[in-house]
Amino acid sequence: MMKQTATLLAFTAALTLSTAGSADEVTDQIDAARASYEAGELRSAVETLNFAVSKIQEQMTASLLKLLPEPLDGWKADAPEAQSGGIAAIITGTTLSRRYFRDDQSEVSLNLMADSPMMPMLTMALSMPLMMQNNQDMKTYSLKGFRGMIEHAADSEDYEITLMVGNRLVIQGKGSHLKDSKPIEDYLNALDLDAIQQALSK
Repeated sequence: MMKQTATLLAFTAALTLSTAGSADEVTDQIDAARASYEAGELRSAVETLNFAVSKIQEQMTASLLKLLPEPLDGWKADAPEAQSGGIAAIITGTTLSRRYFRDDQSEVSLNLMADSPMMPMLTMALSMPLMMQNNQDMKTYSLKGFRGMIEHAADSEDYEITLMVGNRLVIQGKGSHLKDSKPIEDYLNALDLDAIQQALSK
């Protein structure tokens, strides 16, 4: 327990320095954890630090959610969502998503998956085209120089585009009640991929 607490306190020391002079909920909790640690209340110190980490996760989530595009002309959208409980757990995989819809029942959803287990599988599929030839509804695809695949059955109004962006991010655009894949591509083009990759590196 002592080693774990000391490690957490070392981690928060940098945060304390970077936010000095701007007390907020996070720094208040860090200060409370330090006081508990110095008083020998190790369990309380760990619990308080965990609360501070949770609040930092919320801030990171909010920053990334802003990178999902606003609805395009003629479309409406639900509020963006983060799954897996918080973006700071990004090393284990995080999904950001948003659903867009029109009055004619057309829908498009964007899913941004950081450090997704899909990445190695997608890489393997793209490096071995024969794997996709077994599925007549799936073809290779590229957008903005990024490789991926598009899936669409001839008798369906559903489309799905999957892209690999860098070595950490998988982006999926799914659409239903669509005449073609253009609405999905419009939303994929509306993403600032450079900003997303930069945000993920912080």
